[in-house]
Amino acid sequence: MKKLTRIGGVTAIVAALALTACGGGGKTSGPESGKGQGAGGDLAKLISVNAKDAKDLQPGGTVTLPLGTLGPDFNTFSTNGNTGDNAALHGPINQAGCWSYDFDGTATPDKNFCEDVKSEVKDGKQTITIKVNDKATYNDGTPIDVKTFENTWQMLRGDNKDIDIVTSGAYAFVDSVKAGANDKEVIVTTTQPVYPLESLFGGFVHPKVNTPEIFNNGFTNNMHPEWMAGPFKLDQYDSAAKTVTLVPNEKWWGTKPVLDKVVFRQLEISAAIAAFKNSEIDAVSANSVTPYKQLEGTPNSEVRRGQRLFAGGLSLNAQKAPLTDVAIRKAIFTAVDREALRKVRFNGLNWDEVLPGSMMLMPFSKYYQDNYPVKETGPEAAKKVLTDAGYQPNAAGIMEKDGVPAKFSVSNFGDDPTILAFTQTLQKQLQAAGMDVGIDQRALADFGKTMGSRDYFLSVSGYGVGPDATDTVKQFYDSTNENKLGDPELDAEIKRLSSIADNAERNKAAMEVEKKHMAKYFSLGPLTNGPQISFVRTGLANFGPSLFKSASQVPDWTTIGWEKK
Repeated sequence: MKKLTRIGGVTAIVAALALTACGGGGKTSGPESGKGQGAGGDLAKLISVNAKDAKDLQPGGTVTLPLGTLGPDFNTFSTNGNTGDNAALHGPINQAGCWSYDFDGTATPDKNFCEDVKSEVKDGKQTITIKVNDKATYNDGTPIDVKTFENTWQMLRGDNKDIDIVTSGAYAFVDSVKAGANDKEVIVTTTQPVYPLESLFGGFVHPKVNTPEIFNNGFTNNMHPEWMAGPFKLDQYDSAAKTVTLVPNEKWWGTKPVLDKVVFRQLEISAAIAAFKNSEIDAVSANSVTPYKQLEGTPNSEVRRGQRLFAGGLSLNAQKAPLTDVAIRKAIFTAVDREALRKVRFNGLNWDEVLPGSMMLMPFSKYYQDNYPVKETGPEAAKKVLTDAGYQPNAAGIMEKDGVPAKFSVSNFGDDPTILAFTQTLQKQLQAAGMDVGIDQRALADFGKTMGSRDYFLSVSGYGVGPDATDTVKQFYDSTNENKLGDPELDAEIKRLSSIADNAERNKAAMEVEKKHMAKYFSLGPLTNGPQISFVRTGLANFGPSLFKSASQVPDWTTIGWEKK
């Protein structure tokens, strides 16, 4: 869970404008000019954390940060808990997993848990040997050993359809998990080679979370801190005040944290802006012009700017009529003027980027390719898509087929005016193509629940982006995905690519699957990536845009803290 765009190998869903991706002075000209990087670009330009050694920081202190959503499902592995906010909340308190990530996405074993990970492939079968840290233990005293690894596999492998996982990922290829010389040596065998190795055991499922009922429902309004392990522990969860308070974990065997308290507060965007200006919280995102202008000039603050690891815009629920018809979904992709939407989204931010063409990789990735499936766009082209599928305009001018109109809504979350303007522009583009489209306005706090229960038609949202597309291609494009859109041919390609050892070849294969799936099913449509612009309290160290090291902007929870005065 170190790389918080992912939850144990799963890509987390994120609202269009998230709080957690969370000097000012008298500057009034808007943000300094920024630009997304392409392949071979300088990634250092996309990182801004005020890096300091822990020894140079003031011991103790409190940091208070906002979250857009807080629960109700605190299981980061479940469909309802699969949100960036939930992953961010777990960052300081549940780090149990085998892998840490550098800013550029390079994965290495997290020695607090997995001291060594070795892989051997022989006769087409793979054996992975993991040396678990002898000190690694959950807060309830349960040792992190072979039983943890076995239970993680059993709960996430996908065989039991009653377990509400997001995707089985590489766990579907695991054949056995057994003890080696002792319970702290774990021997994993696979039915086919699995690459990259970090596809497995990025997060652990506690051995007591071993039934569908506990997995699906046991974390509702209950964080279960006893089943966690990290440098901080839960001190108080106040559901009425919508706050979570954390303190250092005396049972943590790793590096002790600098801070003596971390507080998370659930806030709508407008409330977070007010809270920062009133010195109630210590950082807030300003990824659109409205919050930026409202926060500009806030005393005792500075701006840190980088790249948001986000791909999103169109998330279509293909299980809800009329979006069950692929012609409607293709018409949506065709009607969209992405350049016009980009201008609305980034107006006033001095941000420039290429139009993204992948949900799985950022344009600066050397593996990236533009997979957007429609070249000829606009209202007339979209109407032709519908006409060719048998739709005709009714008396009101709405395209319909067999008496069923192309009628649905776009769900917009939160109270940011720029995101609403983006949604309204999208609405008008779809209406111009003969579709009857309304706006379903919801609170940001309802985002996780809405997306987990799939209570929407079209959502303006997206997913965090990782450095490798291998896991993501299965989550998004295998026929077991949340839309149940796919086919045996693509499933076979996805299964095969997971066994390709060469990173470039494997990611190229993943990109080709995305290209084919987008062109056939039209379920996820990238519109923007965007900047990460954070207003941060002056003196806060080791916090800010961190690329793959942390989507919640905390590269290391043991070193975040305040500069000495």
